Amino acid sequence: MKEKLQVFGRFLSGMVMPNIGAFIAWGLITAMFIPTGWLPNEKFASLVGPMSSVMLPLLIAYTGGEVVAGKRGGVIGAAATMGVIVGAEVPMFLGAMIVGPLSAWVIKKFDQAVDGHIKPGFEMLVNNFSLGILAAVLALVAMEAISPIVTALTNAMAAGVGVLIDNGLLPMTAIFVEPAKVLFLNNAINHGIFSPMGIQQVEEAGKSIFFLLEANPGPGLGILLAYCLVGKGSAKSSAPGAVIIHFLGGIHEIYFPYILMNPFLLIATIAANATGVFVFRLFDVGLTAPASPGSIIALTMMAERHCYVGLFLGVILSAAVAMAIAIPLLKFMGKDTTLEEAQAKKDAMKAQAKGTAPAAQASTSAASASAGGRVKKIAFACDAGMGSSAMGATVLKKKIKAVGLDGIEVIHTSVSSIPADVQIVVTHQSLRERAAQSNPNAELVLITNFLAAPEYGRLVEDLKQRNS
Repeated sequence: MKEKLQVFGRFLSGMVMPNIGAFIAWGLITAMFIPTGWLPNEKFASLVGPMSSVMLPLLIAYTGGEVVAGKRGGVIGAAATMGVIVGAEVPMFLGAMIVGPLSAWVIKKFDQAVDGHIKPGFEMLVNNFSLGILAAVLALVAMEAISPIVTALTNAMAAGVGVLIDNGLLPMTAIFVEPAKVLFLNNAINHGIFSPMGIQQVEEAGKSIFFLLEANPGPGLGILLAYCLVGKGSAKSSAPGAVIIHFLGGIHEIYFPYILMNPFLLIATIAANATGVFVFRLFDVGLTAPASPGSIIALTMMAERHCYVGLFLGVILSAAVAMAIAIPLLKFMGKDTTLEEAQAKKDAMKAQAKGTAPAAQASTSAASASAGGRVKKIAFACDAGMGSSAMGATVLKKKIKAVGLDGIEVIHTSVSSIPADVQIVVTHQSLRERAAQSNPNAELVLITNFLAAPEYGRLVEDLKQRNS
């Protein structure tokens, strides 16, 4: 179940993450030039509406279609999505996430059906007109059938959120946000659920608190600071570096293993997240666009100009609450367990329940596979392929370069789309199944600590032997 949720969440976030730069561009224009912005300008502000209602949904639809059926899928996805865009009065991000991949699936099935049945010389004619005809039909269907459904769903979600806001219950979203983040569903929650609602709210109010419900770095900061003070072993020694990467770099995945080693810490993050949301609501704090990555720098850049006091206060108080709750939990419930020991125990129990070999054994697969031949390509994989994987790839490159190994390419990628030519995949323990499905032929090196994983050293030693 967890794996299926991760795959679905990855598919949703995969349509948004590649277009984050466009979201930031829209957010900056909004923050600068709307009437409540830093430099109000009516002419420049006229870009805000078309960018949010047309450009961003089309980018999402194209990206989703391309994932399903390549360039043809992207083109038909974008063309068909114009139907839901024109047929609705609200930004159709949810509609784009549905129509883009669905249209691409239709053209993919059509191409499979006619493959081998087209007379020589008519390939271009059939390809172009089939895409055009299907795109026109799907755009009409989307306008008449899908647009009203998506509009109704959007209105229902807005009404549900309105109930939470009107009754002061918005902080309660922390109950499902924080556990879902630890299951590596953070991108799906942020970009698949909160971002569409937030962008619609920006259209109405110029800012939205929805962009802060998942992106607040305060809870993770508080957990890491608690480990700095009362942690043990490698967890304590690696926590200061993790603080910098999490708070300034915005890579929230860095603190997930620290929660996994002591799940009771979820109590601290849920309370901290709820505190932050309460403060944000109290001071009417909102961002003009999604903050990605979720660093304090990105939050500051995307914040509406009257929100800085409430923003910083919310982050600080949420960190303080997380740390205040986490310290006694670590002292009395986790003082005899190191990060590696807790992870190994969790994996052993999980494997025993499933009747499989302990996952920890797989983490040494690369070290025990010296006969595998020369290594030319290694991938560090994470959920989105942009945060912790980029950091891990940088660490590996430096270690490989330090021992004088040449000719080894180290890339970072999404765990759901690991290239077939990758020989070794380095990823987090919880992403093991997805990595194995994405590239069954690659050796897996499973880690628990992104900064101080002992597997890095063992992998480098193995590479020295195999590539000598």
